[in-house]
Amino acid sequence: MTETNVELGHPKGLWVLFMSEMWERFCYYGMRTLLTLYLVKSIMMGDEKAVLIYGAYTALVYAAPVLGGRMADQFLGYRYAIILGAILMSIGEFIILGGNETFLYLGMGGIIIGNGYFKANISTVVGKLYKDGDPRRDSGFTIFYIGINVGALLATTLVAYIGETYGFLYGFGLAGIGMLLGGLIFYFGRDKYKDAPGVDIPELGKKKSFAGLTNVTLITILSVLAIPLCFVLISQNEIMDYLLLALFAYVAFSLITKGAKDGKVWRDRMIALVIFMLINITFWACFEQAGTSLTLFADRNVDRVIWGWTMPASMTQFFNPFFIVTFGSIFSIMWVKLSAIGKNPSIPIKFALGILQLGAGFLVTLVAVNFAEDFKVPLITLVLLYMLHTTGELFLSPIGLSMVTKLAPKSMAGTAMGGWFLSFAIANFVAGKIAALTGAEGTEVGAEIDMGAQLEQYTSIFGNIGYVLVAFAILIILGSKPLNKLMHGVV
Repeated sequence: MTETNVELGHPKGLWVLFMSEMWERFCYYGMRTLLTLYLVKSIMMGDEKAVLIYGAYTALVYAAPVLGGRMADQFLGYRYAIILGAILMSIGEFIILGGNETFLYLGMGGIIIGNGYFKANISTVVGKLYKDGDPRRDSGFTIFYIGINVGALLATTLVAYIGETYGFLYGFGLAGIGMLLGGLIFYFGRDKYKDAPGVDIPELGKKKSFAGLTNVTLITILSVLAIPLCFVLISQNEIMDYLLLALFAYVAFSLITKGAKDGKVWRDRMIALVIFMLINITFWACFEQAGTSLTLFADRNVDRVIWGWTMPASMTQFFNPFFIVTFGSIFSIMWVKLSAIGKNPSIPIKFALGILQLGAGFLVTLVAVNFAEDFKVPLITLVLLYMLHTTGELFLSPIGLSMVTKLAPKSMAGTAMGGWFLSFAIANFVAGKIAALTGAEGTEVGAEIDMGAQLEQYTSIFGNIGYVLVAFAILIILGSKPLNKLMHGVV
């Protein structure tokens, strides 16, 4: 650990990881921002099929770290795993440029497998830059989270604009270039984080196994061969219901039993982590309407004209990363200041407040419908909705990343982080099913959309989501004391 190597109060490695993650998120969000509209407008899918494909893809993106984290812990080391992930994601983006449904699904497969190695492990390295009990950890994760959202901001403006203005494939290609840049930054900045535990390939990874290949080489080959499997899971996404449920049961059982081997405290902490995973699923299943129902809502039922210029529908997703970048540093400082005076809310209360704000964002649409003209609500509707979603996210997401690194024993840090990202996977899949409910009559291919019916359907579903979230937040507040007890002092 390089305590003396600090910039602005944080380890120098944080800034390399910040930049690497920023460009990786540029790649992922560039793809995500355009995907639903590409499926509906270029591939000519109906709404329901498009959002379910989107949900299966994003679910697999977040499920992959369950294996990616474990492979890094046991065989690959964090550095090799992250570089492998960057290469596979870049290849995936460029495969999509083939321009049809087959190339799209294969490209998605490359991005899924690559993200499995990149995403969970780079977050784990951030946690390993800090010693246990370091008060800078939450602040460091919030800074890292700003990097995520700078990348998302660039993607939802630059990639979204180029994709919708000049052609979707130009947008996907630009996202791939961003991923290459992120991988190069991570590789050439490796000396900055070299002292973080676990970055080197462990001895088990160097051992030879099947056909005289080292475990690292074998895993690399199998990772490439897993891409066609992702093709099947995306195109036949009804399989995902059973796969994700089985994965969640396995991960929850694995975390709790492994924790129990280390004593009652670690067992209780793993139980708490599983409960937080369930809370996380609820939050993100609703939050992740951004790439599907909220983008189609923007395309059809939001007045996006600003001083004569019509904002592309996909570009409305930029409000979220814009507000993250705007408010992120304020929140980072706020948590440190509140901690210093003993007023920092507990983790369960932070989660509850985050969900409360998410619900309030959806309820904005019930007010906005009263100001609709020609079945289109004012653009300020999405500005306020995304602002509330963003402040809710800042109460929950960076805190969640930090929480996992504190709750998990060091020996299973990557596996626990992979489990945390599995909760995002399930949330994204459920998000696709929720989005499918928002399609009014006439959203099938070639049919004329009834704008009035569509607006009524969107606002009805969004309003119901809002009410459910507010009730759920109250439930978490009521159960915060037992949750805190299970965490045994982790704050």
